[in-house]
Amino acid sequence: MKRTLPVTALGVAATLALAACGGGSSNPLSTGSGSAASVPSGSAKAGTIHVGAANFPESQLIAEIYAAALNAKGLKATTGDPIGAREVYLKALQQGSIDLVPEYAYSLLTFYDPSASQTAPDAVRAALTKKLPKGDIVLDSAAAEDSNTVTVTKKTADKWGLKTIADLAKHSGEVTFAAPAEFQKREQGLKGLKEKYNLVPKSFRALQGTAIVQALKNNQAQAANIFTTDPSIKADGFVVLKDPKHVFGSDNVVPLISKAKASSKVQTVLNAVQAKLTTDKLAAMDKQVQVDHKDASSVAKQFVSSNGLG
Repeated sequence: MKRTLPVTALGVAATLALAACGGGSSNPLSTGSGSAASVPSGSAKAGTIHVGAANFPESQLIAEIYAAALNAKGLKATTGDPIGAREVYLKALQQGSIDLVPEYAYSLLTFYDPSASQTAPDAVRAALTKKLPKGDIVLDSAAAEDSNTVTVTKKTADKWGLKTIADLAKHSGEVTFAAPAEFQKREQGLKGLKEKYNLVPKSFRALQGTAIVQALKNNQAQAANIFTTDPSIKADGFVVLKDPKHVFGSDNVVPLISKAKASSKVQTVLNAVQAKLTTDKLAAMDKQVQVDHKDASSVAKQFVSSNGLG
């Protein structure tokens, strides 16, 4: 489900929505392979860093954080309307109509290299840097990531003593799993969970969005695929099971920026943001924007101020 946030006009906004995939929020990991969308025309103003964003709230929020931090340090940065899916905003970056965009390391790697097998954070980052176009670089990875998870209620975790996916696998015969339909056949899904943990649920419920959360809360499912920054994890006290065998790739937040705009000062400012951006903080801000309906720009400025980034 797509909700866009009011931000300063960029030009022509893309109309391509990203496909939803589990949890209560839009999918930040989709390549958006649907209908075409327009790329904003023209080049970003010289001396100004134009921060682009995908067409989902979290991307727009992080873009606002990057812009707020840069402006707070005397660098001129602007944001604009969300652009659309990955292939659209990456083209905008190549064409120079944006200079910087929030990305997710593993998803970006597999966009450039669909056969990539790396899943651990350092390996993902190392592989990604080799696949980027020559004019682009990624800066430091944040601890914050928005990845697939296997999530359970606290009641279920306490009942079965669950801390890892391996613990859940011991109860496979008692588990109904809730997730989007495509989760059944993906390596980052039941296929990989079977291969690495021998987790084979007794049944599967193909659901989307908030229906997944409700199934988990109502014990119609004992485990679910919910993204790490989904506000429901904190709001409902869910337990995200650890994935030591890395079925789910490390989708840490990274700034993707044009080398032409990546001065040492810009890099220092953005890397300082990355050092403060954790999954818990990002999830809390997602809740403020998506659930409490606060303005993304205001939430971003508060993050910058409260973390000494101004």
